[in-house]
Amino acid sequence: MTYCVGIRLDAGMVFLSDSRTNAGLDQISTYRKMIVYEKPGERFMVLLSAGNLSISQSVREILQVEKLDNGDAPALTIWNATSMFDAARVLGSAVRRVWDQDGAALKATGVDFNASMIFGGQIGGEAMRMFQIYSAGNFIEATRETCFFQVGESKYGKPILDRVLTPATPLDEAAKCALVSMDSTLKSNLSVGLPLDLLVYRAGMLASGDIVCIDDQNPYFRMIRSTWGQRLREVFEGIDDPRWDGGDSDHPLIAGSPRFEPMRKITHPGERIV
Repeated sequence: MTYCVGIRLDAGMVFLSDSRTNAGLDQISTYRKMIVYEKPGERFMVLLSAGNLSISQSVREILQVEKLDNGDAPALTIWNATSMFDAARVLGSAVRRVWDQDGAALKATGVDFNASMIFGGQIGGEAMRMFQIYSAGNFIEATRETCFFQVGESKYGKPILDRVLTPATPLDEAAKCALVSMDSTLKSNLSVGLPLDLLVYRAGMLASGDIVCIDDQNPYFRMIRSTWGQRLREVFEGIDDPRWDGGDSDHPLIAGSPRFEPMRKITHPGERIV
């Protein structure tokens, strides 16, 4: 399994992925799930992938040469597309080509065509854009209301992203948030594992920004892992325990309500319960 997150902000974008794959308890391997496509000064694109490794690797290779019919104009590729939307269309076409090649064979052996991706970047003359691509090759775009995407084991890391991120969040704070999200996922799911790939892109650069591979000896991530757990415990301990009798508590657990009452079966002496 895997966990990847892509964040699009006013100031730039953050991409984070783990590197664990497994095909059973005794077949655990490490593979990079982030790849950067760029022509510095002209275009910058990042692809994060989750799902069946053979599918995502095939898509990554085909994407570099995939051509999409463009009517009377030259065929579209990720290298000549004038918008990230068109580049995402090329990626969707690459996904469908892998389906055409391998879908029937995978189905015959009982393997689902399982692939999901995050594709984001910037092409000169256009604002930054980010898309989530599904296994059918269709996609949706990040908006100001939904400024991040997750693929893979998303449920453990989503709460911190929901509570912290807005389009105005500074890039370094968003990178910290993404790492906390990843730490929560690592803590709760063994199918996600180190090392991690983290890339921070600053709007308008049109080239790779800050990028790092994080292993279990990385001092900043070690600090995140210990500090986040400690602070969570401190916050938890600072919340009042429930007061069943109300007492002088401002937040009693039991409060009268005409709408919600416990459901009980009251028995009487001698009554037979069937």
